[in-house]
Amino acid sequence: MQLAVWTYEGPPHVGAMRVATAMKGVHYVLHAPQGDTYADLLFTMIERRDRRPPVTYTTFQARDLGKDTAELLQDAIREAAVRFEPQALLVGASCTAELIQDDPAGLAEALDLPCPVIALELPSYQRKENWGAAETFYRMVRQLADKSLKPAPREGRRPLVNLLGPCALGFRHRDDVVEVTRLLATMGIDVNCVAPLQASPADLRTLGRADINVVLYPEIGGEAARWLEQALGQPAIRTVPIGVGATRAFIEEVAGLAAVDPWSALDALESRMPWWSRSVDSTYLTGKRVFIFGDATHAIAAARIAAEELGFAICGLGCYNREFAREMRAAAAQYGVEPLITDDHLAVEDAIRAASPELVLGTQMERHIAKRFGIPCAVISSPVHVQDFPARHSPQMGFEGANVIFDTWVHPLVMGLEEHLLTMFRDDFEFSDSAGASHLHAQAVAEPVAEASTPEGAVPWTEEAERELRKVPFFVRGKARRNTEGFAAMQGRTQIDITTLYDAKAHYAR
Repeated sequence: MQLAVWTYEGPPHVGAMRVATAMKGVHYVLHAPQGDTYADLLFTMIERRDRRPPVTYTTFQARDLGKDTAELLQDAIREAAVRFEPQALLVGASCTAELIQDDPAGLAEALDLPCPVIALELPSYQRKENWGAAETFYRMVRQLADKSLKPAPREGRRPLVNLLGPCALGFRHRDDVVEVTRLLATMGIDVNCVAPLQASPADLRTLGRADINVVLYPEIGGEAARWLEQALGQPAIRTVPIGVGATRAFIEEVAGLAAVDPWSALDALESRMPWWSRSVDSTYLTGKRVFIFGDATHAIAAARIAAEELGFAICGLGCYNREFAREMRAAAAQYGVEPLITDDHLAVEDAIRAASPELVLGTQMERHIAKRFGIPCAVISSPVHVQDFPARHSPQMGFEGANVIFDTWVHPLVMGLEEHLLTMFRDDFEFSDSAGASHLHAQAVAEPVAEASTPEGAVPWTEEAERELRKVPFFVRGKARRNTEGFAAMQGRTQIDITTLYDAKAHYAR
């Protein structure tokens, strides 16, 4: 058994909880033992929601297993329906409660409740969180959408679209919806329904009024969009507008289906990324090696931006959601790298170590991994921590999203130049460690930087070589150290001096 420090996805009932929490007028009754209620913290602490998720737990204990837990579940369902008066009730079991096979769906149907009941059968030991969210949303759409609704005749009205996929605990979903809605409005297109985020069961009934479905997040909205395409004949747009190029393609695709002029939106290009990519300053970053890992949608989009819009070299690409393995393999083939499809963060750590990138784009797990390796990192995908749910407007989609991406990715590398210059002059009386930071109080003196000790069995460094290594920019210093140590071990040298350092540099330059 392997103990995991982190996990990319929780069990599928957490995905169902994300959908219920994102919506209005929905309540989720979860058959779960005491101790399975930890998921509340995801929303109140990490996403900083002002109210707890709309979930009722049966919270049975060990002593309840000798009694009728089915009756306990029915009581919880009945009480939740009376207390919360939801427009729709979700009923399911956690991974632990699934083992006792109480049949939540059948028990809920037997109660004859006044609101629609959506029974969730989520195989906790075969599937994970994103699949659970997609399956929950699909079942709600299938049960609640009014199949008799059709779009009104187009004469005299603006086109209508549904935005599918935004959800609770999603990476910048709230801000992406604002940006995409604004982008569509410049083209004369209105939004009929955003779901599941801030939608009610009544809103889901009106999905058929829209002319087009826009799938912003395929991991959550893709399955529901496929059903709407088959059952209601609504075409779906699956181009995700992350990055300047993808946003332009998205605008043209929407304009083609909605029969509107795309130039009103294309002329509103407000991204600074294309200008910077054409500038002489960008040549410093051309060819920088980047390792990308996250959910498939954001990872594939990040690879496209890195390669086509910023001139980076992709040295690693992967995702943790296996349902999108085919798309990930196709994307990796474009950049000539082997796809990494895993939910083991230790495997990702090994891959990053082997690739020795100069920038990492990933989740909060990759942020911690990169920090240990001394590599700059930008977060591009869930799972994320509280700092990636900013209070400010910070989208990833649209032209403004391209500006945010530009800042988030480029600044760690550009600011490395400043750090490098300070490091070069660290022995100067004005810039030495003992002088303290220039922007702090004159009395503040920085603590001396502790040097890393040499691990047992490793080739030791001379003091002179360590000083020379500190002249290497910090964002590639870790790579230089690893390369030099590997070269010294390969050559059988007993210590690393300046000569070894430069011999290693010449060796790897070849």
